[in-house]
Amino acid sequence: MNTWTGNDELEATEISLLLEGIYRHYGFDFREYAYTSLRRRIRQMMTIENIHSVSALQDKVLHDGDCMRRFLLAIAVNVTSMFRDPAFYVAVREKVVPYLRTYPTIDIWHAGCSTGEEVYSMAILLQEEGLLDRCRLYATDMNETVLASAKSGIFPLSVMREYTQNYQRAGGRKSFSSYYITDQANAIFDHSLKKNMVFGQHNLAMDANFKEFSLIMCRNVMIYFQRSLQMRVFELLHESLSVFGILALGNRESLTLSPHASSYEDLVGEMRLFRRVA
Repeated sequence: MNTWTGNDELEATEISLLLEGIYRHYGFDFREYAYTSLRRRIRQMMTIENIHSVSALQDKVLHDGDCMRRFLLAIAVNVTSMFRDPAFYVAVREKVVPYLRTYPTIDIWHAGCSTGEEVYSMAILLQEEGLLDRCRLYATDMNETVLASAKSGIFPLSVMREYTQNYQRAGGRKSFSSYYITDQANAIFDHSLKKNMVFGQHNLAMDANFKEFSLIMCRNVMIYFQRSLQMRVFELLHESLSVFGILALGNRESLTLSPHASSYEDLVGEMRLFRRVA
Protein backbone atom coordinates (compact mmCIF):
# COMPACT_ATOMS: atom_id res chain seq x y z
CA MET A 1 0.00 0.00 0.00
CA ASN A 2 1.25 3.49 -0.84
CA THR A 3 2.28 5.75 2.03
CA TRP A 4 1.72 9.44 1.38
CA THR A 5 4.30 11.83 2.78
CA GLY A 6 1.93 14.75 3.03
CA ASN A 7 4.14 16.87 0.76
CA ASP A 8 1.19 18.25 -1.18
CA GLU A 9 3.22 20.89 -3.00
CA LEU A 10 5.66 18.35 -4.41
CA GLU A 11 2.82 16.01 -5.32
CA ALA A 12 1.00 18.85 -7.11
CA THR A 13 4.16 19.61 -9.10
CA GLU A 14 4.53 15.96 -10.07
CA ILE A 15 0.88 15.76 -11.15
CA SER A 16 1.29 18.92 -13.22
CA LEU A 17 4.32 17.40 -14.98
CA LEU A 18 2.43 14.12 -15.52
CA LEU A 19 -0.50 15.88 -17.16
CA GLU A 20 1.78 18.08 -19.27
CA GLY A 21 3.69 15.01 -20.45
CA ILE A 22 0.47 13.19 -21.38
CA TYR A 23 -0.75 16.23 -23.28
CA ARG A 24 2.48 16.61 -25.26
CA HIS A 25 3.00 12.91 -25.97
CA TYR A 26 -0.56 11.60 -26.43
CA GLY A 27 -2.64 14.73 -27.01
CA PHE A 28 -5.05 14.14 -24.11
CA ASP A 29 -5.55 17.28 -22.06
CA PHE A 30 -6.38 16.75 -18.39
CA ARG A 31 -4.66 19.94 -17.23
CA GLU A 32 -7.91 21.71 -16.36
CA TYR A 33 -9.74 18.81 -14.75
CA ALA A 34 -10.86 19.31 -11.16
CA TYR A 35 -7.69 18.72 -9.14
CA THR A 36 -9.09 16.94 -6.08
CA SER A 37 -10.92 14.30 -8.11
CA LEU A 38 -7.98 13.90 -10.46
CA ARG A 39 -5.49 13.44 -7.60
CA ARG A 40 -7.70 10.82 -5.98
CA ARG A 41 -7.89 8.79 -9.17
CA ILE A 42 -4.17 9.09 -9.82
CA ARG A 43 -3.49 7.81 -6.29
CA GLN A 44 -5.87 4.91 -6.84
CA MET A 45 -4.09 3.99 -10.06
CA MET A 46 -0.71 4.15 -8.33
CA THR A 47 -1.94 1.67 -5.75
CA ILE A 48 -3.24 -0.70 -8.42
CA GLU A 49 -0.01 -0.41 -10.45
CA ASN A 50 2.13 -0.74 -7.29
CA ILE A 51 3.88 2.54 -8.07
CA HIS A 52 5.05 4.74 -5.20
CA SER A 53 5.44 8.18 -6.77
CA VAL A 54 3.67 10.23 -9.41
CA SER A 55 6.97 10.69 -11.22
CA ALA A 56 7.31 6.92 -11.54
CA LEU A 57 3.77 6.74 -12.87
CA GLN A 58 4.66 9.41 -15.42
CA ASP A 59 7.62 7.38 -16.62
CA LYS A 60 5.49 4.27 -17.05
CA VAL A 61 2.56 6.06 -18.72
CA LEU A 62 4.78 7.84 -21.23
CA HIS A 63 6.69 4.70 -22.22
CA ASP A 64 3.95 2.06 -22.04
CA GLY A 65 0.90 2.43 -24.26
CA ASP A 66 -1.01 -0.22 -22.33
CA CYS A 67 -0.44 1.69 -19.12
CA MET A 68 -1.73 4.83 -20.82
CA ARG A 69 -4.91 3.00 -21.79
CA ARG A 70 -5.33 1.93 -18.17
CA PHE A 71 -4.73 5.53 -17.13
CA LEU A 72 -7.54 6.75 -19.37
CA LEU A 73 -9.90 4.21 -17.84
CA ALA A 74 -8.80 5.18 -14.33
CA ILE A 75 -9.13 8.93 -14.85
CA ALA A 76 -12.38 8.98 -16.81
CA VAL A 77 -15.52 8.79 -14.72
CA ASN A 78 -17.65 6.15 -16.43
CA VAL A 79 -20.57 6.01 -14.00
CA THR A 80 -23.70 5.51 -16.07
CA SER A 81 -26.75 3.31 -16.49
CA MET A 82 -29.70 2.93 -18.81
CA PHE A 83 -32.54 5.37 -18.14
CA ARG A 84 -30.57 6.82 -15.25
CA ASP A 85 -32.66 9.48 -13.49
CA PRO A 86 -35.98 8.20 -14.89
CA ALA A 87 -37.73 11.54 -14.28
CA PHE A 88 -35.34 13.10 -16.79
CA TYR A 89 -36.54 10.71 -19.50
CA VAL A 90 -40.16 11.40 -18.59
CA ALA A 91 -39.39 15.09 -19.18
CA VAL A 92 -37.76 14.25 -22.52
CA ARG A 93 -40.87 12.36 -23.62
CA GLU A 94 -43.24 15.09 -22.53
CA LYS A 95 -41.31 18.28 -23.30
CA VAL A 96 -38.49 17.54 -25.75
CA VAL A 97 -40.14 15.07 -28.12
CA PRO A 98 -42.83 17.59 -29.24
CA TYR A 99 -40.05 19.93 -30.40
CA LEU A 100 -38.16 17.15 -32.14
CA ARG A 101 -41.29 16.20 -34.08
CA THR A 102 -41.09 19.57 -35.88
CA TYR A 103 -37.75 18.65 -37.52
CA PRO A 104 -37.66 16.64 -40.78
CA THR A 105 -34.30 15.20 -39.65
CA ILE A 106 -32.98 15.18 -36.11
CA ASP A 107 -29.30 15.20 -35.13
CA ILE A 108 -28.52 14.39 -31.50
CA TRP A 109 -25.11 14.56 -29.83
CA HIS A 110 -24.26 12.49 -26.74
CA ALA A 111 -21.07 14.27 -25.64
CA GLY A 112 -18.99 12.15 -23.27
CA CYS A 113 -21.10 9.05 -23.95
CA SER A 114 -18.92 6.69 -21.88
CA THR A 115 -20.01 3.06 -22.37
CA GLY A 116 -23.18 4.10 -24.19
CA GLU A 117 -26.06 3.31 -21.87
CA GLU A 118 -27.54 6.78 -22.34
CA VAL A 119 -27.38 6.52 -26.12
CA TYR A 120 -29.30 3.22 -26.16
CA SER A 121 -31.82 4.65 -23.70
CA MET A 122 -32.46 7.54 -26.05
CA ALA A 123 -32.73 5.23 -29.06
CA ILE A 124 -35.38 3.15 -27.28
CA LEU A 125 -37.32 6.26 -26.29
CA LEU A 126 -37.17 7.65 -29.84
CA GLN A 127 -38.28 4.34 -31.32
CA GLU A 128 -41.28 4.27 -29.02
CA GLU A 129 -42.10 7.83 -30.06
CA GLY A 130 -41.85 6.96 -33.75
CA LEU A 131 -38.85 9.24 -34.33
CA LEU A 132 -35.82 6.96 -34.50
CA ASP A 133 -35.91 6.53 -38.29
CA ARG A 134 -35.34 10.25 -38.85
CA CYS A 135 -32.74 10.63 -36.11
CA ARG A 136 -28.97 10.38 -36.21
CA LEU A 137 -27.37 9.85 -32.81
CA TYR A 138 -23.73 10.89 -32.55
CA ALA A 139 -22.03 9.30 -29.53
CA THR A 140 -18.55 10.59 -28.69
CA ASP A 141 -15.97 10.08 -25.98
CA MET A 142 -12.25 10.68 -25.71
CA ASN A 143 -11.62 7.06 -24.70
CA GLU A 144 -11.49 4.47 -27.49
CA THR A 145 -11.94 1.59 -25.04
CA VAL A 146 -15.28 2.79 -23.70
CA LEU A 147 -16.37 3.73 -27.23
CA ALA A 148 -15.76 0.15 -28.36
CA SER A 149 -17.90 -1.06 -25.48
CA ALA A 150 -20.65 1.41 -26.38
CA LYS A 151 -20.60 0.39 -30.03
CA SER A 152 -21.03 -3.27 -29.12
CA GLY A 153 -24.39 -2.69 -27.43
CA ILE A 154 -23.59 -5.46 -24.96
CA PHE A 155 -24.14 -4.92 -21.24
CA PRO A 156 -23.93 -7.24 -18.21
CA LEU A 157 -27.06 -9.27 -17.64
CA SER A 158 -26.63 -8.64 -13.91
CA VAL A 159 -27.76 -5.00 -14.25
CA MET A 160 -30.85 -5.65 -16.38
CA ARG A 161 -33.19 -5.76 -13.38
CA GLU A 162 -32.06 -2.26 -12.38
CA TYR A 163 -32.31 -1.03 -15.98
CA THR A 164 -35.77 -2.55 -16.34
CA GLN A 165 -36.98 -0.68 -13.27
CA ASN A 166 -35.47 2.55 -14.58
CA TYR A 167 -37.13 2.01 -17.96
CA GLN A 168 -40.53 1.43 -16.38
CA ARG A 169 -40.23 4.54 -14.20
CA ALA A 170 -39.15 6.50 -17.29
CA GLY A 171 -42.47 5.80 -19.00
CA GLY A 172 -41.42 2.78 -21.05
CA ARG A 173 -44.21 1.38 -23.18
CA LYS A 174 -43.09 -2.19 -23.83
CA SER A 175 -41.42 -5.05 -22.07
CA PHE A 176 -37.81 -3.92 -21.64
CA SER A 177 -36.57 -7.45 -22.37
CA SER A 178 -38.00 -7.17 -25.89
CA TYR A 179 -35.07 -4.91 -26.78
CA TYR A 180 -32.34 -7.47 -26.17
CA ILE A 181 -31.39 -11.12 -26.30
CA THR A 182 -29.21 -12.81 -23.73
CA ASP A 183 -26.39 -15.24 -23.41
CA GLN A 184 -25.17 -16.61 -20.10
CA ALA A 185 -23.63 -13.34 -18.96
CA ASN A 186 -24.78 -10.47 -21.17
CA ALA A 187 -27.71 -8.61 -22.65
CA ILE A 188 -27.15 -7.98 -26.38
CA PHE A 189 -29.29 -5.10 -27.59
CA ASP A 190 -31.15 -5.26 -30.86
CA HIS A 191 -29.12 -4.16 -33.86
CA SER A 192 -32.01 -1.98 -35.08
CA LEU A 193 -31.32 0.43 -32.22
CA LYS A 194 -27.81 1.03 -33.60
CA LYS A 195 -28.69 1.63 -37.24
CA ASN A 196 -28.67 5.42 -36.86
CA MET A 197 -25.86 5.67 -34.30
CA VAL A 198 -22.46 7.12 -35.15
CA PHE A 199 -19.63 6.51 -32.68
CA GLY A 200 -16.46 8.59 -32.75
CA GLN A 201 -13.59 9.81 -30.64
CA HIS A 202 -13.92 13.43 -29.52
CA ASN A 203 -12.19 15.27 -26.69
CA LEU A 204 -14.30 18.05 -25.19
CA ALA A 205 -11.19 19.64 -23.71
CA MET A 206 -9.47 20.08 -27.07
CA ASP A 207 -11.59 19.34 -30.14
CA ALA A 208 -13.77 21.71 -32.14
CA ASN A 209 -17.44 21.48 -33.07
CA PHE A 210 -18.16 19.18 -35.98
CA LYS A 211 -21.89 19.55 -36.70
CA GLU A 212 -25.05 21.44 -35.77
CA PHE A 213 -27.45 19.55 -33.52
CA SER A 214 -31.11 19.71 -32.54
CA LEU A 215 -30.40 18.15 -29.12
CA ILE A 216 -27.17 17.91 -27.17
CA MET A 217 -26.85 15.60 -24.18
CA CYS A 218 -23.86 16.49 -22.00
CA ARG A 219 -24.89 15.24 -18.58
CA ASN A 220 -22.60 14.92 -15.56
CA VAL A 221 -19.48 15.53 -17.61
CA MET A 222 -18.45 19.09 -16.71
CA ILE A 223 -18.62 18.54 -12.95
CA TYR A 224 -15.11 17.08 -13.27
CA PHE A 225 -13.71 20.18 -15.01
CA GLN A 226 -12.22 23.36 -13.61
CA ARG A 227 -14.16 26.57 -14.25
CA SER A 228 -11.99 27.66 -17.21
CA LEU A 229 -12.54 24.36 -19.00
CA GLN A 230 -16.25 24.42 -18.23
CA MET A 231 -16.45 27.82 -19.94
CA ARG A 232 -14.72 26.47 -23.05
CA VAL A 233 -16.99 23.45 -23.22
CA PHE A 234 -20.08 25.63 -22.85
CA GLU A 235 -18.78 27.68 -25.78
CA LEU A 236 -18.35 24.50 -27.83
CA LEU A 237 -21.85 23.28 -26.98
CA HIS A 238 -23.36 26.64 -27.88
CA GLU A 239 -21.58 26.66 -31.24
CA SER A 240 -22.86 23.14 -31.89
CA LEU A 241 -26.51 23.69 -30.97
CA SER A 242 -29.00 25.06 -33.49
CA VAL A 243 -31.20 27.99 -32.57
CA PHE A 244 -34.28 26.54 -30.82
CA GLY A 245 -32.26 23.39 -30.14
CA ILE A 246 -32.26 21.81 -26.70
CA LEU A 247 -29.35 21.35 -24.29
CA ALA A 248 -29.47 18.70 -21.54
CA LEU A 249 -27.09 19.01 -18.59
CA GLY A 250 -26.58 16.91 -15.47
CA ASN A 251 -28.39 17.56 -12.23
CA ARG A 252 -25.25 19.02 -10.63
CA GLU A 253 -24.44 21.33 -13.54
CA SER A 254 -25.61 24.88 -14.09
CA LEU A 255 -26.08 26.90 -17.25
CA THR A 256 -25.24 30.05 -15.28
CA LEU A 257 -21.55 29.31 -15.92
CA SER A 258 -22.08 29.60 -19.66
CA PRO A 259 -21.06 32.89 -21.33
CA HIS A 260 -24.25 32.45 -23.39
CA ALA A 261 -26.67 31.80 -20.52
CA SER A 262 -28.94 34.65 -21.65
CA SER A 263 -29.46 32.85 -24.98
CA TYR A 264 -31.38 30.03 -23.27
CA GLU A 265 -34.71 29.56 -21.59
CA ASP A 266 -35.73 26.87 -19.15
CA LEU A 267 -37.62 24.06 -20.80
CA VAL A 268 -37.70 21.92 -17.68
CA GLY A 269 -35.37 23.70 -15.29
CA GLU A 270 -35.36 21.11 -12.53
CA MET A 271 -34.29 18.49 -15.09
CA ARG A 272 -31.59 20.80 -16.52
CA LEU A 273 -33.27 20.95 -19.93
CA PHE A 274 -32.76 24.26 -21.73
CA ARG A 275 -33.87 25.61 -25.09
CA ARG A 276 -31.66 27.94 -27.09
CA VAL A 277 -33.66 30.98 -28.16
CA ALA A 278 -30.92 33.25 -29.54
